[in-house]
Amino acid sequence: MEKKLDKVDTSSSSSGRTKGNACLQNSSRRGVTARLKKLFLCSSTKAPSTTTQCNVEDELELSAARHRPEALEQLEAQTRFSRKELQILYRGFKNECPSGVVNEDTFKEIYSQFFPQGDASTYAHFLFDAFDTDHNGSVSFEDFVMGLSILLRGTVQEKLNWAFNLYDINKDGYITKEEMLDIIKSIYDMMGKCTYPTLKEETPRQHVEIFFQKMDKNRDGVVTIDEFIDCCQNDENIMKSMQLFENVI
Repeated sequence: MEKKLDKVDTSSSSSGRTKGNACLQNSSRRGVTARLKKLFLCSSTKAPSTTTQCNVEDELELSAARHRPEALEQLEAQTRFSRKELQILYRGFKNECPSGVVNEDTFKEIYSQFFPQGDASTYAHFLFDAFDTDHNGSVSFEDFVMGLSILLRGTVQEKLNWAFNLYDINKDGYITKEEMLDIIKSIYDMMGKCTYPTLKEETPRQHVEIFFQKMDKNRDGVVTIDEFIDCCQNDENIMKSMQLFENVI
C-alpha cells in the first residue's frame, strides 16, 4: 500500500540548469507524496485489520462535536483512492489532527520541518489556501484527499488547474505578475541556504518576466487559466519549470 501511494512523477531534466535549480531539485526529491503524507499519516505501513477498518468506518459515520467527514463511498467516488487507501489516510489524519481539521498555524509548523534551512511560512500559507477550497480557514480530511488525489493521480489538465489556483492568490480567476512573483519568491525563501547565494536576488523576477511574456498572449497584464494551461502544455521549458516547482509542494 505504501509503495502504491508513493508513485509520483518527480522527474525533470537537469541539463542546462543553474546550480541553484539543481540544488532546489535535489532537495525536493521527496516531492508531493512524502511531504503531504508526512503531514498527516501515521507511521504504520501495514494494511488495517478488519477491526481497525470497522473502527474507521464507525468514526466516519458517527456524528460528534468534531468535524464530520463525508462517507467513504462518496470520497471514493470523488477521488482516485480506493476504500482501503482512504481508510489508511483517514486513520493517519485523525492521528495527527484529532479534531478532524488542521488550521494554518499547525500546517505552517509541520511544513516548516521539511525546510529548516529557509523560511517556509509564506509558501506554506499559499499552499494552505490552495487546499482550503471552501476558504473557511481550515483544511478538512475531504480537502486533503481531494487535493492529494489530483496531485498524485490527476491528469496533466487537473494538475495544471490546481497549479493555476495556487498562483491565483486572490482567487479572482487571473494570475498577475505580482502574484506569480510572490509565489516564486516564497519558494526561493523556503529553500534558503540551499539556493542562496548561488542565485542572484533578481533571479525570481527574471523568471517571472520570462514566464509572463510567454503566457500573457494578449498583453492585457494578466494570465487567464486558458493562457496558463495552453502555454504550459506547449512550452517544454515552462513545463519543466512547473514540474520543478511542483516538487516542493
